[in-house]
Amino acid sequence: MAFPSKDGPNSYIWKIKDVYNARQGDNWPETLAGDRGVYAGGNNPSLHDTIDIITVSTTGNATDFGNLTSSRSSIQGVGSRTRAVFSAGFNPANNNTMDYITFASAGNAVDFGDMLENYEGFGCGTGVNDNTRGIWGGGYTPSNVNTIQFITIASTGNSTDFGDLLAANTGANAACSPTRGVMAGGNPGSGAGTNVMQYITTQSAGNAIDFGDLSGVRRLNGGSSSATRGIFAGGYTSPTGSLNVIEFITIATTGNASDFGDLATSTSNTSTTSNTIRAVMGGGNVPANVKTDKIEFVTIATLGNGTDFGDLTYTTQGHAATSSGDGGKTL
Repeated sequence: MAFPSKDGPNSYIWKIKDVYNARQGDNWPETLAGDRGVYAGGNNPSLHDTIDIITVSTTGNATDFGNLTSSRSSIQGVGSRTRAVFSAGFNPANNNTMDYITFASAGNAVDFGDMLENYEGFGCGTGVNDNTRGIWGGGYTPSNVNTIQFITIASTGNSTDFGDLLAANTGANAACSPTRGVMAGGNPGSGAGTNVMQYITTQSAGNAIDFGDLSGVRRLNGGSSSATRGIFAGGYTSPTGSLNVIEFITIATTGNASDFGDLATSTSNTSTTSNTIRAVMGGGNVPANVKTDKIEFVTIATLGNGTDFGDLTYTTQGHAATSSGDGGKTL
């Protein structure tokens, strides 16, 4: 197979060593890695069925892609290079429906299958993926659960049991490499947040394992990744409210999160996606309980603060995000 060369768009020969170095350094061309990010659903306060699309490597406002099969909030997205799948959520009661889109073709979502349970209210689990599997952990049904479930993204059908989280949880978010998903923060119950991070191996069903800790207790944070580094942005803690903190981990090794920088605006219930080079955070709940349409980004390999990217087509929180090229994808 010929790949776009580092020597220019008209050169299609790569040395094996160049491929390895590009992947290790997160410098693989975005045309191959996948550059489409989507945001879907949410509320403000009415429920949305909107799906927006951005090109992650460029700045600018999102554009309309289509609509979900139903308006709903508290959803999560997973994706392969070709397809995005959105989990159940609240619409305005328990829901177990999954639907999907094809990144390359703008249009409305199509029914995918059903999740193990009806999810509502405060989130339907934390989504991670590699290029073949989508995995959700936890959720609210109407009490928190510890269930982990998975789908094969390329084929429609119902989800299957994968294992259990360390404890029942909802309102977390996640980062993923091609082999591992790390779920961070959340709400174990009674409104309390957690600083716990836990991980799974995406192709090996089983229970989650302790990874380390965030710097503080939080829920409703945003997560995204390159193939090697995970980014967790914003979130909510009581009594502080929405946070501007950005932290990072090295996904292949366990340990506590380290400071990365700050968001331009303290934001909770945001949704984050990436093309392995950039992490892009869109929408959410800013101070004074105001919903936002703002999008900002960071360069994953370089510590620093968030920078303005543009705006979503709608103001929302509790929405889903995924992309055709996040850190879970392989060549």
